[in-house]
Amino acid sequence: MTLLPGLTARAWVPLYRAAGIAALLFVAFGVAALSLYFVNPPPVSGGEATLRFIADHKASYVAQQLLWLVPSLFGLVVFTALLVAHLSAGPSLAVLGFVVGAGSWIALLAVPTTSVGTLALVTLSDQYRAADAGARSAFVAAAEALVASNNTVTLAGILTPLGVLLICLPMVRGVLPHWIGWLGLATGALGLASEALRFAVTSLYAVYGPLLWVWFAAVGIALLRLDRASPAPLP
Repeated sequence: MTLLPGLTARAWVPLYRAAGIAALLFVAFGVAALSLYFVNPPPVSGGEATLRFIADHKASYVAQQLLWLVPSLFGLVVFTALLVAHLSAGPSLAVLGFVVGAGSWIALLAVPTTSVGTLALVTLSDQYRAADAGARSAFVAAAEALVASNNTVTLAGILTPLGVLLICLPMVRGVLPHWIGWLGLATGALGLASEALRFAVTSLYAVYGPLLWVWFAAVGIALLRLDRASPAPLP
């Protein structure tokens, strides 16, 4: 039984299409951000070094931050579609996975800091550059605090893999290919381990990040194909 019996299966097809496109855009934005990062990697420590770097690479830095942050909106659309698609397979887990996963994207938008920077540093960089030598120390201190927050485990960082793991529990028996659900379970578990061991085993992120993109791409393609399938299994 679906929680939304008043709507037919075909009524959800536009949502599935939008979510499929959003999932693929999530991956495309992430790959673009990573490419810019490799070209101009910002410093991971040092307030003054960071402010000077941003002043010299402002366009690239702003583009990186936007490319990391905007996909949060895409993530919200994808998790909404997964909630609707899996209400029949496991309503409680689908709702719980949506709440946790959506919470991670909302948290990232509410406190727009990524692990490689924040747009707030751009304003500080402009102020630092315009200030005289005596006043610059205040901007450097503020930048140090923001850089430190970037290197701290965040709520959004923990909720994202947890949301993926929870939403994939009903997916292993839902309308999407079941292997995508199992891939999501592995991705979520690895993501939680990456956050827990963030400073001890940093290499885990090198596996978790691409695996998350693979999962989003698989979900996106599967959602785009839902409207081609028989409407019977759709909620």
